[in-house]
Amino acid sequence: MQKIIPNLWFDSNAQEAAEYYTSVFKDGKIINITYYPNSETEGLADFQKDFAGKVLTVEFEILGMRFIGINAGPEFKFNEAISLMIPCKNQTEIDYYWGALTSDGGQESVCGWLKDRYGLSWQVAPENWEELNKKPGAFKKMMGMKKFIIADF
Repeated sequence: MQKIIPNLWFDSNAQEAAEYYTSVFKDGKIINITYYPNSETEGLADFQKDFAGKVLTVEFEILGMRFIGINAGPEFKFNEAISLMIPCKNQTEIDYYWGALTSDGGQESVCGWLKDRYGLSWQVAPENWEELNKKPGAFKKMMGMKKFIIADF
């Protein structure tokens, strides 16, 4: 069992995001969906009234790792302080994940980083990055890239 499960805060679109992530990652699957209670008598807090009966959490798995998406309102947004890294076997995998995660509103950044349509940051990198990084000029080359191009190292 996974010892730490990242909990991702969404503003009412956790299920949509989980369905998107499980479509991008071929082995992805939705594991469980929970719902807010319908009323205060069922435990709904006063500040949660707008969420009554709606999706509370969506537990999903991608690449063998579990995540929980929670619908909790607009108070917090993702930022680059944390990102998820995808170690890719080859350029084909890099191209696939880069294209899928930057589609429909995602944004390219630098050094293999991007933000997906929900604002979550990812780094799509070659799994042999440590080896590539030992090549002369590798860091400078990396700093000039958005998407990693393995052949350019």
